[in-house]
Amino acid sequence: MQQIIGIDHGNAAMKTSHFSFASGVAEYEYEPYTQKNVLEYGGKYYVCGTGRQPFMPDKTYNDSYFLLTLVAIAKELEYRNADSKAEVIIGAGLPLTSFGRENKRFKRYLLRDDSPVSFKYEGKPYEITISKVFMFPQGYSAVLLHSEMLEGEASVIVADIGGWTVDVMRIDNRVPNAATCRSLELGMIRCFDEISEQIRRNLGLSMTTAQIEAALRGESLSMDAKAKQVVQLEGKKYASRLISAILECGLDVKAMPTIFMGGGAELMKRHVAPQFALCRPIILGDVSANAKGYEALVGRISGGVADA
Repeated sequence: MQQIIGIDHGNAAMKTSHFSFASGVAEYEYEPYTQKNVLEYGGKYYVCGTGRQPFMPDKTYNDSYFLLTLVAIAKELEYRNADSKAEVIIGAGLPLTSFGRENKRFKRYLLRDDSPVSFKYEGKPYEITISKVFMFPQGYSAVLLHSEMLEGEASVIVADIGGWTVDVMRIDNRVPNAATCRSLELGMIRCFDEISEQIRRNLGLSMTTAQIEAALRGESLSMDAKAKQVVQLEGKKYASRLISAILECGLDVKAMPTIFMGGGAELMKRHVAPQFALCRPIILGDVSANAKGYEALVGRISGGVADA
């Protein structure tokens, strides 16, 4: 049966409609001791979804994102109780700043030669054929799925806070203004790295990214009290830097609503300082929003949606 699967190929995490997992890939010459997160493809073994790989400006540079795509497909097929032998239509996206330049290359990268691809994930065999790939503008696709956020607004700003970059744009009368699109290297990886360095420098502690992320969310932890203070302070500094960078792009967050989405959206809700006097911050906290948007748009184009 044909399956439509939206996939957000993030620098820090891969997202589908129902899953989010780290974009790390580690190759093993021999079969690992556990099948958990293990992809077997082309006679090799890969542990996918733990850690993260270095930032890749060109995601078609090697096979890592194709391997992660196979994992994303396997997870969705399993969730949907779908046949492990399936024809798959992929909805994917790129930032508007690079869409025109890279979308054809990334589409070819995912399609390969249209022939069936055989692999195992967590010991289960799959045979999938990627028959079509539809590419969409990142961020805008997610907003289209939540059109109620645009009701009564002539112009809104969208800030998609990813792992490495923050992609910003202005939408005028529901249409993206391409001249306003910017990709800022201020993603959450930068935020985590800076917090980790400050904690190490001031307190001599080595905190994990998971600990820092939890502290930014305000969760109750057994973390050192002074470390918590550093996390909160640096979170506010990061939010301030990001708002200032958006303003410098000519996008006035004081004059029009701003939709914050992506992995760092909740951070903005907690840490934006009052002095910025945001007009109307809207938090789209669903990290799978882009993937869901791609999937819905492919469904409209092809005349049907995948089993959810």
